[in-house]
Amino acid sequence: MEAPRLAHTMSSPTSPCEEVIKNLSLEAIQLCDRDGNKSQDSGIAEMEELPVPHNIKISNITCDSFKISWDMDSKSKDRITHYFIDLNKKENKNSNKFKHKDVPTKLVAKAVPLPMTVRGHWFLSPRTEYTVAVQTASKQVDGDYVVSEWSEIIEFCTADYSTVHLTQLLEKAEVIAGRMLKLSVFYRNQHKEYFDYIREHHGNAMQPSVKDNSGSHGSPISGKLEGIFFSCNTEFNTGKPPQDSPYGRYRYEIAAEKLFNPNTNLYFGDFYCMYTAYHYVILVIAPVGSPGDEFCKQRLPQLNIKDNKFLTCDEEDGVMVYHHAQDVILEVIYTDPVDLSLGTVAEITGHQLMSLSTANAKKDPSCKTCNISVGR
Repeated sequence: MEAPRLAHTMSSPTSPCEEVIKNLSLEAIQLCDRDGNKSQDSGIAEMEELPVPHNIKISNITCDSFKISWDMDSKSKDRITHYFIDLNKKENKNSNKFKHKDVPTKLVAKAVPLPMTVRGHWFLSPRTEYTVAVQTASKQVDGDYVVSEWSEIIEFCTADYSTVHLTQLLEKAEVIAGRMLKLSVFYRNQHKEYFDYIREHHGNAMQPSVKDNSGSHGSPISGKLEGIFFSCNTEFNTGKPPQDSPYGRYRYEIAAEKLFNPNTNLYFGDFYCMYTAYHYVILVIAPVGSPGDEFCKQRLPQLNIKDNKFLTCDEEDGVMVYHHAQDVILEVIYTDPVDLSLGTVAEITGHQLMSLSTANAKKDPSCKTCNISVGR
């Protein structure tokens, strides 16, 4: 049976978390420093007899939860009524330190059998390093606590979004995808020097590289999936790729069927915006059975190439026909090398709009359209 979940503690007896987390008695406390010293006017006293947690173990880590357990001496164990857990992001260990008595400080729960599950999107974010330390406590008749010394500090990192979370993002993206427009080519914009380098050092073949950290913080493809970025959006009035680009004045164009066909699988990778009115959807095209395909099968929702809201490939009268969503900007990652001889390179006539670059772009955490309730 899963242990009760923990929640932030407010000094107010009507914490909003109490409405969310049931069967858990939250207590009004103020923050102790990890060295066991009391914060001023904290109302918490030290008591050496309470056992100090040691040999802390973190397990079952997800993007917004983990299980915690520890060992402790049996002496005075029956006097423990509560556990205090100090949880901080590693990059700023003092982020939760006491500032005002109405500010949430640490996590607290009644003593329950271990391991205990800590869960809650209001304080845990995916792919984030945390530090955690634990105290045991005994609540007194007057409402004060006696506490043990702090345990050692343990470090751990939360996980990426699971396919369940990505499916939630997918469903949000489908809502705004809009009508489908025809396309005929995929294209990739770069500087002339990039294509010269490919010809000279890579035998004319563009090579996959590791995806940057743009998009959702919990995306399982960031910093892990290797691929080549392509675009496929077209101008509504011309049906052709736009002439402007943020990535360079030279464009490689390749017929859509060379990259996307019945021998490839299509996956949904991410949905995000960058404090703008328009939204981006990342899709992954992987040749069936390729290393990229195997990577995606384990981590991403797979789409039907003939029937989805973003990018489709179907046969009509013996010819492959392609469509893309009108109301989102599609970023397509192809997971295998692509030889330049399969397409053409030419200079574009439009402007280089650097403001549209998504390189390492940060997702807007306040956007209700493209965020889900498991951290950012």
